[in-house]
Amino acid sequence: MMGDPRIADALSRLPDYLSGHVLVSMTALVLGLAVSFPLAILSMRRPAMKRILLAIASVTQTIPGLALLALFYPLLLALAALTERMFGIGFSALGFLPSVLALALYSMLPVLRNTITGLEGIDPAVTEAARGVGMTPRQSLSIVELPLALPVIMAGIRTAAVWVIGTATLSTPIGQTSLGNYIFTGLQTQNWVFVLFGCVAAALLALAVDQLLALTEAGVAKRSRRHVALGALGLACLIAASLLPSLARPHADYLIGAKPFSEQYVLAALIQQRLSNSGLSAGRRDGLGSGVIFEALKANEIDVYVEYTGTIWANQMKRSDMKSRDDILREVTDWLRNEHGITVAGGLGFENAYALAMSTQRAKALGVRSIADLARHAPTLTIAGDYEFFGRPEWSAILSAYGLTFKSERTMQPEFMYPAVGGGEVDVIAGYTSDGRIARHGLIVLTDPKQAIPPYDAIMLLAPKRANEGTMLDALRPLTGAIDVTLMREANLRATAAEVSPAGAARWLWGEIERRQSGQK
Repeated sequence: MMGDPRIADALSRLPDYLSGHVLVSMTALVLGLAVSFPLAILSMRRPAMKRILLAIASVTQTIPGLALLALFYPLLLALAALTERMFGIGFSALGFLPSVLALALYSMLPVLRNTITGLEGIDPAVTEAARGVGMTPRQSLSIVELPLALPVIMAGIRTAAVWVIGTATLSTPIGQTSLGNYIFTGLQTQNWVFVLFGCVAAALLALAVDQLLALTEAGVAKRSRRHVALGALGLACLIAASLLPSLARPHADYLIGAKPFSEQYVLAALIQQRLSNSGLSAGRRDGLGSGVIFEALKANEIDVYVEYTGTIWANQMKRSDMKSRDDILREVTDWLRNEHGITVAGGLGFENAYALAMSTQRAKALGVRSIADLARHAPTLTIAGDYEFFGRPEWSAILSAYGLTFKSERTMQPEFMYPAVGGGEVDVIAGYTSDGRIARHGLIVLTDPKQAIPPYDAIMLLAPKRANEGTMLDALRPLTGAIDVTLMREANLRATAAEVSPAGAARWLWGEIERRQSGQK
């Protein structure tokens, strides 16, 4: 097991992922404390304010972590655009800032609740005695009440720290590097070593911080300066050890984005390798949501990523009419350039379309070869799709074109959909035509006679600020038209195979491209 290359790969990523996780978690915790602690103090003699604060913090805690994190990105993106227009000063809305703000909100409830509880739990006789010796309310608070309530407050800080560290793993889809990168990448590529590594690393970090804060809490309770100093020193050493390796690493000049599925990880790794081989320093932001990644490119927060013409056509241009593949590519290219200054650096040569698929055996039993054939059986069938498919315009177009009504719709991660339909747990899936798992699990892609699903040619998009960079375009040019669907399916299978990473699949893919190009010459 120790010789498993996936372990070496996971360890090589640890300094980057851990430093990002610690930085965003500690910043959010400090910000949450800086806001919630004074608010708790101010609300002590204001019952209405106290009720409102606790209600708001409690409601915030009920919002799913990923939803709260994702919500801050478009809000900050709009604010960044506004400040850029009004004052000529912009800021990055990707990754760190939305993550910190969302996590800070998550940290507030236990601090607010414990601070208020700790202060309210003080014996009234103590506060009466403080006033009896001539102390003002402020002196009583700082000299008597807060020191007595501090152990309870520290317990709230410990709870907040554990919550923040755990929730920070969900910041990957909005561009913040964290230990969640292990989990999201591992799930998409079926690299269970990565998933386990991410879970264990996050748990150990939370445990270490909790124990160091517990040491500080014990020092406060016992009035032991030694324990307080040891706890504080331990936290400082942990933070420094996590951040220093990342700070010492040179900053990447180019940032490559990737959506959260295996093909995108492979293509992002391939682009990174091409840029690096051309002497360009390149980093990656993997696992970005479809909406987030496009907005990030528009805002020059990432420099390049692979998109699909059908996604731009249906989701960004809001087009539902069908045209030829060449016409859609031309109109998409013109719209990206004219509306957003985005450059299409070239098509990769394959299409990754959404497609409805069934097990071959099940399809034959029902006599289903096309989506039109599926319509008469749909009310008795269950369909599964990825977490965004059922909210996309393409799904609405399919339903409208064929009049489909399924018994139920289930949302799954792509790596679970294929074995689920192959094993009969669901009847139909919304898969991807370039995914090698279609063949691996014995599936058949249903034809689309009404052309409800647009073509999805893979294209490389460059951010507005990179439109005229000849060196970058030269580095990417060998990829244009070089990958057919057969190659992409095989690369996908390799990326989801044991002991092979997306970077390894990308190296194999480039080797095949070179071999084919050499053969053509």
